[in-house]
Amino acid sequence: MNMKEFLDGFKQESFDYQNPDFNNMGSWPLAIKLSTLILISALIVFGFYWFAVKDSKLRYQGVVAKEPTLKQQYQSKSFQAANLDAFKEQLAKMEEDFGVLLDQLPDETEIPGLLDDISTTGSQSGLEIDKITPQGDVVKEFYIETPITIDVRGSYHEMGNFVSSMAAISRIVTLHDFSMKGIGSRSGANESEAPLQMTIQAKTYRYKGDAQ
Repeated sequence: MNMKEFLDGFKQESFDYQNPDFNNMGSWPLAIKLSTLILISALIVFGFYWFAVKDSKLRYQGVVAKEPTLKQQYQSKSFQAANLDAFKEQLAKMEEDFGVLLDQLPDETEIPGLLDDISTTGSQSGLEIDKITPQGDVVKEFYIETPITIDVRGSYHEMGNFVSSMAAISRIVTLHDFSMKGIGSRSGANESEAPLQMTIQAKTYRYKGDAQ
């Protein structure tokens, strides 16, 4: 069949394009049968691509997009696995250090002993202790803070010694807002030896997990 005969097949008046007889497709002109076959084949190929190949392609593109992240996770986990023993040693050291810090935090029953330590430190620095007054607890997220107001008298030099010596107390104590004022003068004393009165706030801490 040449091209002219093929095209003439579409012009046959015996074929009703508006109401084709699908039950008798064998009687259709050859050109129309071939065209219908090509169309059906194209639809099958398109449907296969749309429902099978396209979804697979999208899944493949999604996997490819995740590749850098997966590689990074693999490298990170490989590093962790290779250094697992070192991490365990670091964790054990951190737990040990944390335990040491917890030991430095007084529990509620040790507050009187801490007050004695503060009083002793002040006396050894040459100060006269007027009052050491614990204030109400202040509850924080992980610990409880206990402010302590300290009123002492002495020279500027003695107060400096007291502040420095507080760092040597075995428990964790921090010093905060303070005020000083003169309370007279010693005969022949220089300015650094003139008597002063100081009020300073110390804060000690205890682990909140111990408080019920």
